[in-house]
Amino acid sequence: MNQNQTVFVLDLGNTIIKVGVFFNGILEKVERIPYDQIEKAKDILNANEFTPVFISSVVSDELTKKVCRIFSNAILFRRDLKLPISIEYDSIQTLGLDRICNVVGTFMTSNGKKSVSIDIGTCIKFDYIDEKGIYWGGSISPGVDLRYKSMNDYTGNLPLVKDKDNSKLVGNSTINSIKSGVMNGIQAELNQFMKMYNEDYQDLMFFVTGGDAVYFDFPLKNNTFVDENLTLKGLYEIYKFNAE
Repeated sequence: MNQNQTVFVLDLGNTIIKVGVFFNGILEKVERIPYDQIEKAKDILNANEFTPVFISSVVSDELTKKVCRIFSNAILFRRDLKLPISIEYDSIQTLGLDRICNVVGTFMTSNGKKSVSIDIGTCIKFDYIDEKGIYWGGSISPGVDLRYKSMNDYTGNLPLVKDKDNSKLVGNSTINSIKSGVMNGIQAELNQFMKMYNEDYQDLMFFVTGGDAVYFDFPLKNNTFVDENLTLKGLYEIYKFNAE
């Protein structure tokens, strides 16, 4: 693989396309492209027909194909591609590709140490990989927006809340009570899960990513790192592993 080459990696998420522009193995730029602008994606990225494009998608096949048609040389991340890690997961066909990218990113960034990726987006995902590069699984729970929406959908009187700012423990209105339950509840969930992982595994590293990670606090310890581009870095490592 010629690393002196620009490579685009595209993470097709539930709400937006996140693009990493790599040159010489380094992430130089990140672009966020709304789905209503995907027809302009090639122009936005200034991509030509020779630029490698590697795509990971969690959206529908129809939307994925639409993005792939824009880039004539696009390669889609599939489960039959080679990986720089091993996977021990009972239902690998339903394993999210973003979760695979995250643990690849943590394993390569941690230089082969036991690590957990914490992805806080539409869902909150913890994923564990050991020092041998074996991915074992993790957990999935609803993210902020899903929790807000579910309370609005499944009750007759609770309003739909969208505010994600820090919330007081004791909410002095219905909206503030919902915010406290969701935001403080997720913070408590994150704290407890990290505590449990630390108790079960020694010398563990945590890598926090995802669009909603900025709304939560994490301990300032030397084993916890925030990397908003973890998924893109893992996706690039998978591309590189298959291009060699």
